[in-house]
Amino acid sequence: MGVSLTSRRSRARAGLSLAAALPLVAGALAVGTAAHADPAPHDRQPLVGTKPQWATDRADRGTTSGSDAVGARVYLAGRDAEGLAAYARAVSDPKSPSYGKYLTAEEAKNRFGTTKDQIARVTGWLKSSGLKVTGGNDHYVTVSGDAAAAKKAFGTELHDYVKDGRTYHAPSGTASVPASLGGAVLTVVGLNNAPRLAHHDDTLPGPSAVFRNAGPFSTYYGSNVNDGLPSAYGSHAPYAIKGYTGKQLRAAYGAKNFTGKGVTVAITDAYASPTIAKDIAEYAERNGDKAYRKGQFSQVLPADYTHTKPDECDAAGWYGEETLDIEAVHAVAPEAGIVYVAGASCQDDDLIDSLHKIVDGRLADIVSNSWGDIENNETPDVAAAYDHVFQQGAVEGIGFYFSSGDDGDNTVKHGVKQVDTPANSAWVTSVGGTSLAVGKGDKYLWETGWGTHKAGLSKDGLTWEGFPGTFTGGAGGGTSKAVEQPFYQRGVVPDALAKADGAAKPMRVEPDISAVADSSTGFLVGQTQTFPDGSQKYSEYRIGGTSLAAPVIAGVQALAQQARHGVPIGFANPAIYDRYGTAAYHDVTDHPLGQGRGLGVVRVDYVNGADEKEGLTTSLRSMGGDTSLSATPGYDNVTGVGSPADGYVTSYVPRNHR
Repeated sequence: MGVSLTSRRSRARAGLSLAAALPLVAGALAVGTAAHADPAPHDRQPLVGTKPQWATDRADRGTTSGSDAVGARVYLAGRDAEGLAAYARAVSDPKSPSYGKYLTAEEAKNRFGTTKDQIARVTGWLKSSGLKVTGGNDHYVTVSGDAAAAKKAFGTELHDYVKDGRTYHAPSGTASVPASLGGAVLTVVGLNNAPRLAHHDDTLPGPSAVFRNAGPFSTYYGSNVNDGLPSAYGSHAPYAIKGYTGKQLRAAYGAKNFTGKGVTVAITDAYASPTIAKDIAEYAERNGDKAYRKGQFSQVLPADYTHTKPDECDAAGWYGEETLDIEAVHAVAPEAGIVYVAGASCQDDDLIDSLHKIVDGRLADIVSNSWGDIENNETPDVAAAYDHVFQQGAVEGIGFYFSSGDDGDNTVKHGVKQVDTPANSAWVTSVGGTSLAVGKGDKYLWETGWGTHKAGLSKDGLTWEGFPGTFTGGAGGGTSKAVEQPFYQRGVVPDALAKADGAAKPMRVEPDISAVADSSTGFLVGQTQTFPDGSQKYSEYRIGGTSLAAPVIAGVQALAQQARHGVPIGFANPAIYDRYGTAAYHDVTDHPLGQGRGLGVVRVDYVNGADEKEGLTTSLRSMGGDTSLSATPGYDNVTGVGSPADGYVTSYVPRNHR
């Protein structure tokens, strides 16, 4: 019922990003809009985007057998989907008289939620079509049956299509529902079965294999330079830092004396690390963070987990993501509450469920999400389901933050220039990435846009081979092909970006804001890992990716909400863009020391990622070269409006208290 999602963390083991992206979907969809849809009878409401793009005439292998099994999730639109979107905008826009007039979860449900009558009518229609209702809640109804019943219910045949060498069934036209349902159906997901994973696992696997960094290190940017190595950009580059800690990041991003007290940050990922409580406590003690008070950290876990195998979602691979996100938020906002809400798998439906849990229970003010995929893999049916929960959160004063991706414009990895999702949604804050230099005394020195090139040390030790080397990772960004420009980007995002690649009208551009993401100027994280001898023990390593940037920004937003006397910031983009061009931001560029003055660090890595048994590799990692994307003065498609500066958090202090 959806596709697989992966995390955004990047350890860049021997220069290779470990944050491979798998299919995910998100975007912006006008509910009930028939643009680009097949004609539907007047007594039917079309559900736009339910026929996937890969279901082409060329790939069509004919009608699916009427007896073939089908499973689907029918998402419900609630009382007033258009009114929900309008109110979400009004309460989020500082220029609106309704700004900040949030609803409680109960008020939101009563005003916009699904009624019992709607659920009964949708359920009755599905049953009358021959489908079996297998479950559901206030947000959706799940069904199973055969292709013949699906055709009767959704007004379109299913055909078999060849995709990536395999055959899947999918709607041959746009699905529709009876108009008599009165707009109660938002969309239907699952009429195509690519992919479909089935088995359940009550027990999660143990920790994944160890990853460690080799030294030497710098303790702050520039503290350790080896004059015996080849020079680069007119000087000798320093060794990479061991990993920034909370003290350094708080200083860089203007935390001052704010701690996030009274604010709760939620984190969503798939699965749950079995050693998380022990790991985060040990990390805080080792690295000078404030100890967790009783009840400060909590978890909301599913009853069961699915798709845990390495060739499916790789459950153990998500443990490091969860650990990074929690430790980064606590490092930046040491008194904020943190609630981890786990998805039962990396599938869309399971992660949407985790987001709904946060909104339905008003579990947090800020939600950090470090997972995503390329826009070409999105489908508008699931995009509608994502946007609906984002809008529901917005009316309650909940803001969602998503990492923008780790592969730049995606041409190197995927062959096509495109942005990432769900960071492309007009209803979330897309967080881009930087390379960060924090100097002696925790002084902020500069940032570049994150875009790394790697050049290895020659065998004779005299040169950097192929300097500046190959692209190994960079912040995602660029212009969406699916989502139109939201109101808050008008007048800030240049038309050259908003109408890039031949767009006929201004489109959504990513990211909105940024923070440290380069794994060579990354964050020190600690977790239990499995060592080569089979033992499992706590270990620390440096990590990056926009998986780091998202929780760092979430932590900064917790500080800003505290500065705002605890009043939720909610969906933050209108307020973020309202501060554009002020002292709230570092205006990050690719050449902070001047045009033509390049920057880099030296890294020494274990070849096997664990120890010296297979040797070491030394390389120069150049900064500020992100595929076709560029960090330039003003808004740009690598860092957005910039990164939080010394005046960002205090800009949220009410004017009469400054």
